[in-house]
Amino acid sequence: MTTNNNNQKVVPEAKAALNSMKYEIASELGLSNYQTVDKGNLTARQNGYVGGYMTKRLVEMAERQLSGK
Repeated sequence: MTTNNNNQKVVPEAKAALNSMKYEIASELGLSNYQTVDKGNLTARQNGYVGGYMTKRLVEMAERQLSGK
């Protein structure tokens, strides 16, 4: 199966910070070896939790920034 991924990073410099956040959240969720584990061996729920919490935290950060807090 061929997949075309045309997504481009808006701020490529943020990649390291986002990866760091991802591993931190995974660790908080009890997935301490998330960086080295084969993500295909995790359940969709486990992977979804990491992405969902990342999104939640990023939205909270943006709301704080927009509100001036």
